[in-house]
Amino acid sequence: MNTSPGYAITIRIEGKPEFQPVAEISTIISREGGAVTAIDVVDSQLDLVVIDVSCNTVNQEHAEKVTAALGASPVLTVRKVSDRTFLLHLGGKIEVNSKVPLKTRDDLSRAYTPGVARICQAIAKDKSDARRLTIKRNTVAVVTDGSAVLGLGNLGPEAALPVMEGKAALFKRFADVDAWPVCLDTQDVDEIVRTVQLIAPVYGGINLEDISAPRCFEIEARLRELLDIPVFHDDQHGTAVVVLAALRNALKLVKKDLAATKIILNGAGAAGTAIARLLVLAGAKNIIGFDKNGVIDKNRQASNEMRQWFIDQCNPTNFSGTLSEAMKDADIFIGVSVPNVLSEADVASMAKGSIIFALANPDPEIDPVLARKHATVVATGRSDQPNQINNVLAFPGIFRGLLDAGAKQVTDEILVACADAISSCVSESQLNASFIVPSVFDTNVVKAVAEAVKSHITS
Repeated sequence: MNTSPGYAITIRIEGKPEFQPVAEISTIISREGGAVTAIDVVDSQLDLVVIDVSCNTVNQEHAEKVTAALGASPVLTVRKVSDRTFLLHLGGKIEVNSKVPLKTRDDLSRAYTPGVARICQAIAKDKSDARRLTIKRNTVAVVTDGSAVLGLGNLGPEAALPVMEGKAALFKRFADVDAWPVCLDTQDVDEIVRTVQLIAPVYGGINLEDISAPRCFEIEARLRELLDIPVFHDDQHGTAVVVLAALRNALKLVKKDLAATKIILNGAGAAGTAIARLLVLAGAKNIIGFDKNGVIDKNRQASNEMRQWFIDQCNPTNFSGTLSEAMKDADIFIGVSVPNVLSEADVASMAKGSIIFALANPDPEIDPVLARKHATVVATGRSDQPNQINNVLAFPGIFRGLLDAGAKQVTDEILVACADAISSCVSESQLNASFIVPSVFDTNVVKAVAEAVKSHITS
């Protein structure tokens, strides 16, 4: 696998100048498969040089291996190792800043007492004024119970907080939306629903995050009924929107129609079910789904409403074989599951012009290098690979549009329109097998998605 900035380390090393420590350091890191990103001499004396070297590694074990190799050199001494990702998170990643000056008594009188009392009275007379006169118009709660943190599992609310902080930072960076982490110390559906209902007056929207299936389906459905602000489970719908956007462009490249394709979907939890629902809405006719128990066919007993939808709407021929058998002559594979479930032979057995979306993160369902030997288009969830299927292409623009329009709900039709908006941000001249979705730093994406949302709310 490739090195990643997510496993970047900075090592402080000392050595004698006559042994050329910079060259020695570079040689060792290169030999061990690390990628040097910076070398700084922080102290230089006649008999000693102190050097800070930063490098990207593959994972924590690899970082330790690189460090050990440097320490084993007879001409180097390792003083200290810093994990750059941990350093970035020290003290948290977000903060609150005042938008108004608070420099004089007059400022305080208007922002707080006595002037603020007039604002309170105005809102008491007309609650809708809260959107106009408070942070509500631009604020989203990022709500989790920590039961499905990334691909790591049930870690609890404290361990979920770094992800929710990151989500809030992305909201601000890409769409100027003020978001705040709300990590709940309960995994009881009734308690979660009631808690979010109680805090909802502060927010213009609710972004549910990292809540395990099938509870996430019920929580979202109940909150949508109870609240007059949009509720959006990003693990479901954000993923589905970006997958559909990427698939639209991938199908252009291979000159296939979505309705005529055979789609294999591995992983039928929150993201997988949402992907299937959106693809069906967009015209897909033949989706065969797999979960940890194998193929989902008509003989399955539904454990919840969403699984019943899957049984009713997918696998039209009632295929009952293995994943490898299903891959034969398939046009599209979408994985939102676990690493290394596909073999190279599985990909080779697919139809000509095949498409692989191996989205398990950080380790995909198949090594993308192997997949590219046979598939025409390959996408992953990794930032160090082409065609990253990244939710940040969707949720900032979606909430920007919802907040600007004062929306009360988000519909599946809006989500399809958002997918089309994202795919349209890749021009015909840009589109190729390694570029089927726009860059997350393309400022046109948030604008296009927000406009798609607003046009469907006002129409």
